[in-house]
Amino acid sequence: MKFRKNRLRILICIVIILAAISFIRLPYYIEMPGSALQLAPIIKVKGGYHEKGQLMLTTVRMARATPYLYVWAKLHKHDDIVPLDEVRDKNQTEEEYNVYQLYLMENSKHNAIEVAFSNAHKPYKSHYKGIYVLDVYDDMPASKVLKVGDRVTKVDHHSFQSSKQFMNYVGKKKLGDSVAITYIHDHKEKTASVKLARFKENKDKVGIGIGLVDDRTLTSNPSVKMNTENIGGPSAGLMFSLEIYNQLTKQDITKGYKIAGTGEIATNGEVGRIGGIDKKVIAASKAGAEIFFAPNDHITPEMKKTDPHIKTNYQEALQAAKDIHTKMKIVPVKTFNDALSYLNQLKAKE
Repeated sequence: MKFRKNRLRILICIVIILAAISFIRLPYYIEMPGSALQLAPIIKVKGGYHEKGQLMLTTVRMARATPYLYVWAKLHKHDDIVPLDEVRDKNQTEEEYNVYQLYLMENSKHNAIEVAFSNAHKPYKSHYKGIYVLDVYDDMPASKVLKVGDRVTKVDHHSFQSSKQFMNYVGKKKLGDSVAITYIHDHKEKTASVKLARFKENKDKVGIGIGLVDDRTLTSNPSVKMNTENIGGPSAGLMFSLEIYNQLTKQDITKGYKIAGTGEIATNGEVGRIGGIDKKVIAASKAGAEIFFAPNDHITPEMKKTDPHIKTNYQEALQAAKDIHTKMKIVPVKTFNDALSYLNQLKAKE
């Protein structure tokens, strides 16, 4: 009887320890293959054309490391263990990082609309809304007033047309000067006085202590609605632009195929390098994609010096496809037009 009680106690202790370990957060993120999401239900162009095939965005799943996930990642080739400071800036909180990722997604959507509408010869307009606050330095005056996600619309009652104009104006001020900041917080306009102070990491520079970018919106004819929910980052830009373009034009560029891909899109149509492409190839293959667009980015001498083993996204995607023995076609692209040209020459499925 005593032996059974001791064994039960040991088992209970083991369960408690295992449960506790599962909640311990290590100073790492685990990057794993995410999912491939069909874009037609996410993007709606008013009066847009339907497609026989599918265009899909691909994602990377990010999870804060626990001992279990850490060991799991060690045992799986395409699961990566990444230190926290390589994922987000050391001065950035997790909330600020998430806000930044959502901003990148919004900017990606705007760029995709511009590219798609320009190539489809449809009208659109870009509207400047103000300064979007990406982060706030804890030890600077702005931290008492502004929050991440706020939008600054005026300084000293002056409106600006770019974040550069804003920085030039504030840059002319001196240490101890105050500026009146008009901003939007929780859909309400507020105004507060903020003093300029020295930055700890740069004693020669003064400011209010925010990280900022331009905040803009687009109107187009026809209108476009995009429901990306909590998907962050800029890497869906290329696939967004292809989906919007396909709904704008009568010819179905999918030709009945399942097409996935990745790549940041610039307003001039250039496709930029992204992270985690091997995981996106795996996600696309699992979803049954037949074609995968991969950025064929340029590796600079500086990048090569930092990482002698660096490869282009296209090369990384080819290797991942080989590793998982997929029949999915990996297609290199440098621009939106590269992807469009490839799809235009495809023979339609019967």
